[in-house]
Amino acid sequence: MAPSSESQGELSMDLPVINLDLYLNQPINSDAVQAECKKAADALITYGALVLHDSRVSEQDNSAFLDLLEDYFAQDDELLRKDERPELSYQVGVTLENTEKPKCAVDEPCLDVIKRLDPSQRPLDISAHSPDPKCRFFWRMVEPPPYETKFPGLNASNVVPEAPQIKSRWAPAMNQWGSSMNNASVYSLSLSPLIPRLMVFFFWLMVSSPLSVSKLAEMVAVGLGLPAQYFSDAGRYGPHLLAPTASDLEKYGDKDTILAGFHTDLNFLTIHGRSRFPGLHIWARNTGNRIPVKIPPGNNLLVQAGKQIEHITGGLIKAGFHEVVVSEKTLETIQQRKREFPDRPLIRISSTLFWHLNSDFNLEPIANLAEKAREVRAAQAQIGRDEGKETEYPTMLVGHQVQDELKHIALMT
Repeated sequence: MAPSSESQGELSMDLPVINLDLYLNQPINSDAVQAECKKAADALITYGALVLHDSRVSEQDNSAFLDLLEDYFAQDDELLRKDERPELSYQVGVTLENTEKPKCAVDEPCLDVIKRLDPSQRPLDISAHSPDPKCRFFWRMVEPPPYETKFPGLNASNVVPEAPQIKSRWAPAMNQWGSSMNNASVYSLSLSPLIPRLMVFFFWLMVSSPLSVSKLAEMVAVGLGLPAQYFSDAGRYGPHLLAPTASDLEKYGDKDTILAGFHTDLNFLTIHGRSRFPGLHIWARNTGNRIPVKIPPGNNLLVQAGKQIEHITGGLIKAGFHEVVVSEKTLETIQQRKREFPDRPLIRISSTLFWHLNSDFNLEPIANLAEKAREVRAAQAQIGRDEGKETEYPTMLVGHQVQDELKHIALMT
């Protein structure tokens, strides 16, 4: 059994802060922008994560979003289950608790990563392979491609509300919003009786979050010596997912409960807003240390590398491992929330967005980046950081990569 979260100590989350405002407001060929782009790429190579500063991010909007999602997930399972779509591999609508399994519990390469970590820095034990006690809602945010995708199940329309009083006003609302998005199409979503309020904040996240990640992808491309739009063009028609995730701390609030077992994300980049409850831990590639996440207050987001950017860079950038657990800090926050907000649900919400490459994009390592990846591995080995067996990255369509990953976590058969 791995040590408890507190016996491992509290490490500082000393991640580089990348200034997206600089990239948005200065010429791309300026020394300042070029340096910031290299800083972004180096951060992902070194840590697998970074903090993104974007002045458009509103702490107030994030707080309102968390309030609304707490209310949504506080509904009875019977109501939530109406928004469930297992026949679409849960890639739209709700996924209820105890459905998704942590891949690392049985995946040999992942188990090898855990084995090579210092015992004091290992994740909480996931060997029982129990499904995660978390709920999630996937809302797809995509510009429809001007062709027929080979992966319609991964690009399905969002869940349409069944209640007549919602349907009657859904199309007018969506058409109005569509005109506000520069002709990008907006798909519909079932959010039960909370729709009128939730739509406003989902729309805000829909506009700002993918744009933040897309522009960061451009910065990373420049920092890696690629054309600025190399990754953003590859992700233009990607099935990006706004994925608020919920953990009921009334039911699963015991210390060292694993809310989301040790894993990496299958997409290109993952972006997190601030949660009200601590418990997210990440692992830095350069040290292997387990770090509790503390996103700085204000206009900041946490970004982690996913499997798609690992694949396309030939392992130069590694997908970032992370877990969500009930720590001592989580327990302290639970008591604080009970005192200060006794009428609010005790539900941990993560405002997460998964940014994907286009399902029909050919995922193939970039040759010069794959060569740099081998150089980084050699440098790590020289300082005693064994990264294990070298990973192979076969050429495949992104849609096939996603399907393979979904099978590992019990969301696709």
